[in-house]
Amino acid sequence: MNFGQAITSGLKNYANFQGRSSRSAFWYFALFNVLVGLAFQIMSGGDSSNFFGLLGGLASLALLLPSIAIGVRRLHDLDRSGWFILLALIPFIGGIILIVYYCQPSTAGANRFGEGPITA
Repeated sequence: MNFGQAITSGLKNYANFQGRSSRSAFWYFALFNVLVGLAFQIMSGGDSSNFFGLLGGLASLALLLPSIAIGVRRLHDLDRSGWFILLALIPFIGGIILIVYYCQPSTAGANRFGEGPITA
């Protein structure tokens, strides 16, 4: 999956918590989130109270649900429950554990969450 396909897939399935998502789709969507945030940060000059700062806050809010959904689908691809995403609420350690999970290769073939994202 390339960068454009990952963004399209992530935004099209913005509230879909079912199924699986490939490693490339997850990381390309994460890169998209960082680039959007960085662009608004540069345009606002670091001031969150001006127009671009407020628009950047709205963009971050709009991308929150799709980011959670693709994270859950990525965990499903590893044959883990989507509830593991709540590890992010544990300061520092939870985020590290999730990054390790997100970097792992997909489980081969079908698992309890469906067919693999590459063969689907």
